[in-house]
Amino acid sequence: MECVLLIGIPASGKSTFCARRFADTHVRLNLDMLRTRHREAEFLATCLRVQMPFVVDNTNVSVAERARFVAPARAARFRVVGYYLASKVDECLARNAARSGEACVPDVAVRDMARRLELPTRAEGFDALHYVRMAAGEFVVEDWRE
Repeated sequence: MECVLLIGIPASGKSTFCARRFADTHVRLNLDMLRTRHREAEFLATCLRVQMPFVVDNTNVSVAERARFVAPARAARFRVVGYYLASKVDECLARNAARSGEACVPDVAVRDMARRLELPTRAEGFDALHYVRMAAGEFVVEDWRE
């Protein structure tokens, strides 16, 4: 079984990447959709218990945030894979400005997440890490080099 963590600031393309790459294979855990950490924890526990592959489509910008998923997934013998969606703050702000409704977050949130971003390392418990960048509107996935 597999636990996938998407890592990146708001409007970096995480949800689009998730939909394109994992929609047919993994259950999506997303705090925006689930609304509370309690619901998120319940979904996580269910995925672990029934051995369902899942993807965490949150910002996951800190080691501590990622550990909430990595530790239990590893304990349940899941393979843990991280995808860091590289992005420039100005590009994320532009994509965010094009959003509507609740999908549009305050600019300060984008800047704050960028400021708090801690790049992932394999030492956190990842079995594999990938670097994802945009090129000509497509996602390009590369192996992580530490």
